This record gives sequence, C-alpha cells and structure tokens, in this order.
Amino acid sequence: MDATPCLLVAAAGSAIAALMHVGCIIFGAPWYQRFGAVRRMVRLAEAGHWSPAVITAGITLMLVVWALYALAAAGWHAPLPASHVVLPGIAAVLLLRASFGFGLALLRPGYNGVRFWVASSLVCLGLGLAFVLGTAQAWQSL
Repeated sequence: MDATPCLLVAAAGSAIAALMHVGCIIFGAPWYQRFGAVRRMVRLAEAGHWSPAVITAGITLMLVVWALYALAAAGWHAPLPASHVVLPGIAAVLLLRASFGFGLALLRPGYNGVRFWVASSLVCLGLGLAFVLGTAQAWQSL
C-alpha cells in the first residue's frame, strides 16, 4: 500500500493546525478563546502581552516541521535527517496528547471544557494514526 495518502493527510492536518495558530497570533484574544486556549492565555493576549504570541509561534514552528517531515516521507521533497526517529516521535507525541486530552475530559472537565478536550484529542488521534500508518508504510524508503 502506498504511504503517500496517510502522510499527505498528516502533512495537511499539521499545516492546517499551523495556520490556525498563525490566526491566533494575528487576530489575538478572540481566536485564542475560540480555539480553546486557557483563560490565562486569553487574558494575556487581551493585555497585549508578548508571551501568547511567542508560545503560539513555537507551536506553529513545530507543526510546520511536522508537515515538512510528512511531505518528505511521502516523497514530495528531499529526505529530511533522522526521519526514522522523528516520524515515530511525532506520532508518539500526538497519540500521547490525545490520551492526555481524553483523560482531562474525564477527570477535569472544567479545565477548558469537555468539548475542547474531546474535539482536540480526536484531531490529535487522527493525525497520530496518519503519522503511524504513513510512517510504517514508508519505512523502507526513509
């Protein structure tokens, strides 16, 4: 089976998430609030503090790198270093984040709300599985 579809889903999902984070930086507190940032982050963004933008930029950079690794593994550009380590690492981070989020939805439903944790964890689970399947299918060519 060709790894490209799973890796392209992983790349597209990572890129969309990166764009959403860029939107939070550009549009500020309303976007942070809409996409489930903790209240403290929203308040800091409302106050014009630099930390929400810097933290969000870091997350954005990480998501862009993830998209680039998925595209490279799919053969869309030159191979990137340490793909045998990085791609499983990305999958592990996403799957752990999904598990953590589902746990918070059950154990601390008031912390960002059940809907946020379930929705974001389903996205992380889907992306994590796309990275797992795509990486497994592309393993020999990495």
